[in-house]
Amino acid sequence: MADSAPLTESPVGKALPRVDGPLKVSGTAMYTADFHFPGLLYAVPVTATVANGTIAGIDTTAAAKKPGVHAIYTHGNIGRFYRIAPNSDFSAVVDEKRPPLEDDTVRYYGQYVAVVVADTLEQAEAAAGMVRVSYNAASPKTDSNLEAADKPTTDSVRGDVDKVFAAGPVAIDHVYVTPDEVHNPIEAHATVAVWDGSSVTLYETTQAVENHRQVLSQMLGIPGENVRIIMRFLGSGFGGKLWPWTHSLLAAASARNLGRPVKLVVSRKMMFSSCGHRPRTSQRIRLSATSDGKLTSLQHDYVSQTSILDDYKENCGEATPFLYSTPNLRVTSALARRNVGTPTSMRGPGAVPGLFALESGMDELAIALKMDPVEFRLRNEPSMDEGLNIPFSSRHLKECLTEGARRFGWQDRDPAIGAMKRDGLMVGWGVAGASWLAARFDCSAGVEFLADGGLRVSCGTQDIGTGTYTVFAQVASDATGVPVDRIEVVLGDTRFPAGPVSGGSMVTASLIPAVQAAVSKAGEKLVGVAVATP
Repeated sequence: MADSAPLTESPVGKALPRVDGPLKVSGTAMYTADFHFPGLLYAVPVTATVANGTIAGIDTTAAAKKPGVHAIYTHGNIGRFYRIAPNSDFSAVVDEKRPPLEDDTVRYYGQYVAVVVADTLEQAEAAAGMVRVSYNAASPKTDSNLEAADKPTTDSVRGDVDKVFAAGPVAIDHVYVTPDEVHNPIEAHATVAVWDGSSVTLYETTQAVENHRQVLSQMLGIPGENVRIIMRFLGSGFGGKLWPWTHSLLAAASARNLGRPVKLVVSRKMMFSSCGHRPRTSQRIRLSATSDGKLTSLQHDYVSQTSILDDYKENCGEATPFLYSTPNLRVTSALARRNVGTPTSMRGPGAVPGLFALESGMDELAIALKMDPVEFRLRNEPSMDEGLNIPFSSRHLKECLTEGARRFGWQDRDPAIGAMKRDGLMVGWGVAGASWLAARFDCSAGVEFLADGGLRVSCGTQDIGTGTYTVFAQVASDATGVPVDRIEVVLGDTRFPAGPVSGGSMVTASLIPAVQAAVSKAGEKLVGVAVATP
C-alpha cells in the first residue's frame, strides 16, 4: 500500500472520493450475477399466466428433452420448505409468507409455478418456454376500487372527531388515491446458491444479509450457522431488496437437489410481478378549522391494497397523529385483498403516500380559509407529540418552513391560478411538510490494526449503493487518525460481526457507535500488546 500523509483533520463532513469508486468505474466490482463457479447451472422460473385459479396440470415432456436441461421442478418434486413465524424485531422478515411452489393454487399473475435448470441461461429460457401449464382459472379480484376492504382498525384517536367535524366552521372532505409503484432498479434480483455438504452460501441481492440468513435458515430447515449470505455490491434496491423473495429459495433448493451451483436472475418482466411493489392506496382526509386557521379536527381513513394471503400494510397514518396540533383526531386503516403479488417497502413506506394525502388536504383547507399555506401550517405547530402525549426529542418543522420560505422568496408568491410566469410559461409555487423517524438498529463492527500501519474494518451490514463503504472509512479514520486510503472496509457477509438492515436511513446512525466501540477495544488490546512487548 502506498505511503500516505498523516491525518491532520477529520474526514467526516469533508468531500472525498468514494472508496468503492475505482472498483465500480473500472467494472471490477462484483455484483451478485457476476459470481461464477465451476459446474454452474442456470435456473429460470415458469410464471403463471392467470391471476386466480388452480393448476390442472404441468406438461414438462418436451421441455425436459431440450439440450442441457438437468431438472424441472414443480410443487410435486422441489422438496419441502417451511414457513416463517411472524416476528417484529427484524430478525427474520419476509413479505410473501407462502414459500414458492407450496401448493397448486395460483393467487397472482406471474406467480412461480415451476423452475427449469439447465447448463446455460439460453437453454433454461428455451425449456421454460416449452413447459405447458393448464389451469382451472377463476375470476381474479384485481379491481382498483379499494372501498371493499377488511374491517378498519383504529390506529390513533383522541377527542370527538365526528361531533367537532360536523360543527366545524370551515372543513374539507376529500379522497386521495395513489397508484401501485414498482421498484425495478438497474440490477435485477438475483441469487447464486452454492452448497457444501449440509451448508449453503448464497450470493444475494439484498439490503439485509443477516435477515436473509435467518429467513433462508428457517425456510430451508437448516441451522443458521449452515447458511452464509454474501453481498458485496448492490445495484440499488429502494426497499424492494430488504426482504427475501421466492426466487432465492428456488435457487437454493435447485442447487441442493442437483449438487451443483445454481444461478437465478429474475428477468426484467418478472420484476414487475414477483418482487414486491408499493401498493395502491385510497385515503380519505377530513379536516375542520376555526375561521382564523386553527385545526379543530383531523380524520385520516385509508385503505391499502395487499395480496390474498399476506397482511402487508402501507402505514399511511404514520406521521398524522403528531404532525399538526389538533385536539380531535382519528386515524384508521384497512386492507383490500386482491389477486396481486405481495407489496413491500418502498422509499419511505407508508409515510410518503400518507404525507401526500395529508399535505394535500392541508393545502385544500388553506384555500378554503383564504390563508397562506405556510402560515396555516405554522399556526398549527404542536408544542409536543400529541399522538403519544410526550415531548419531542427534536422537531424543526417550524424552522424548515420559515427559513425555506425566506430563501425561496415566498413573500413574492401570487396564489392566483396562472398568475405567475417565467420565460413565457406558467409557474406554480407550493409547500408541503414531511416527517421521517430518526432511529438506529443494533450494530457490531470489527477493527484490526495491521502491521503495515493500515486498518481493516468489518461489519455484516451491506452497502446498497449509498456510500456505506466510505462512511465506515470516514468514521474509522476519525476515531483512529489513520488516513482513509490506509483503511480497508469489508462488508456484506454474515461471517462478519452482525450489522443492521439498510432501510429507513438508519445504517449510518447505527454504525458510528459500533465502529467507535470497536476502535476503543482494539486500541486497548494494542496498548496491552505494546506494554507486554520488551
